Amino acid sequence: MNHFKLLTRGKLIFVSASFCISLFAAVQFPNLGLIGESQAQTSKTAEKKAPQIRQKATISSNKSVGFKDPTAGKSSKSNSLNPELFKRKDANEFVGDTAGNLDYRVQRGCYRRSFSESNLPANLGIDNPQFSEFFKNQTSSFFDRMRGNCIPYALALGSRNRFDSLSIMNGQTQDGKTEIWTFTPSSAGGFLVQQDYLRDESKRYTEIELSLRDILYDPRKVGDKLPVELVWELNSLIKQIYPEDSNSLENTNSVVRLLVDFGDRDHWAQIWAAEILDPSNKEVFASAFWLERDDIPGGFFTGSGEAIERAFWTNPLSYRRISRGVGNVPVSRKKPTKIAANTNATTPVAVPQQRYRAHMGIDYAAPIGTPVFSVANGKVVHLGFNGAFGNLIILEHDGGYRTYYAHLSNYNVELDLGNEVRRGLEIGYVGSTGRSTGPHLHFELRKDGVYVDPYSPRMQLDLWSMRDNESGQLTREILLLGSPPKL
Repeated sequence: MNHFKLLTRGKLIFVSASFCISLFAAVQFPNLGLIGESQAQTSKTAEKKAPQIRQKATISSNKSVGFKDPTAGKSSKSNSLNPELFKRKDANEFVGDTAGNLDYRVQRGCYRRSFSESNLPANLGIDNPQFSEFFKNQTSSFFDRMRGNCIPYALALGSRNRFDSLSIMNGQTQDGKTEIWTFTPSSAGGFLVQQDYLRDESKRYTEIELSLRDILYDPRKVGDKLPVELVWELNSLIKQIYPEDSNSLENTNSVVRLLVDFGDRDHWAQIWAAEILDPSNKEVFASAFWLERDDIPGGFFTGSGEAIERAFWTNPLSYRRISRGVGNVPVSRKKPTKIAANTNATTPVAVPQQRYRAHMGIDYAAPIGTPVFSVANGKVVHLGFNGAFGNLIILEHDGGYRTYYAHLSNYNVELDLGNEVRRGLEIGYVGSTGRSTGPHLHFELRKDGVYVDPYSPRMQLDLWSMRDNESGQLTREILLLGSPPKL
């Protein structure tokens, strides 16, 4: 059995792996295979978080598995008028969650082997003598099993160059003899090391390659290989990580390498890794990796540690323009009363003051019938007409978040109250119902019932930032799922 080693007050304490952290699951790359040594003992939750990869395959399934119906075979109401869903709270009651690591970055590479391999942390710029000593004591046997002339690594640093996590691999070859060790600080003091040993096994995760140009401009071709809800997510993801200084990439033979779990009855289909690369030399231009979370919705982070989830939560449709944002908007003035004929003309007339009302949400102008997508996995808690909102869908997400989609012309006919929906599912269509002056989508994001302006640069939610206890997960996935780094 694998153990974690905890250094506290200069003493090593061995702790059962099942007690500390579920071992990362297996990965198999073309002609090679990887899986965590303790996979047979992991729970279903760990399986969902631990990607396994099989050899390249052509996938022809385009079936939408974007929602689950817990009320199948039972009658259900078409809407819900739960007053708590429409309770207005003062926005001052909520401030952005700044507990996340807003200054988070990852550096990745392959460090040339030398006689001072045990000094790797210091050579990578980690200024932490206690960790350097812990690393040296733990890795003597690891370096005995090195293969190749460099050490693949992924290092995460927080604010003020604080050490967050370090993952290392025993060579660039990924097969049954591959090991990945991940070092992280312990909340109890000292450090933890997670050791992943990998071997061949049947996998449900698939590696596929798609043309970058098709993803950007011809999603119909992509739909032949991915579930429909993943097409929207992939298009949004690639547009975010697409290098701004490489405007001609789509005119080349650049491809997007994906590691995908196509899902089953128990869990959603999910993209776990995406890389834009040159197929001839395997140069990676950009990459992103999915982090699953228990208490809040999961999210994508780039290979350099950049958080990109905010864009997903602010793009529920393809819109022409944002016609109105969060803030105060004018309401119609009362017409001035007529002046009586015998009134002195020189008497000043009181000009009615302009009145305003709060507009909480974002209005996206778009033609009637434009598809509207769920911005994250969630549950339908309202589906129906509601006064000024018109036709409204409310989705409830983990972590106390809800999203509102108002003024719809219609809904997805298969959608019903209580359905669990996946990000990217087409849930409704733009309209002009309720109190609306023209076709648009009124979109709101609320946290514990309080309005949140997702476009405010001052607003930082835990959805959009890397939390300190997640850095080890990201660096492991970068080495496990990403293309092998070059020297």
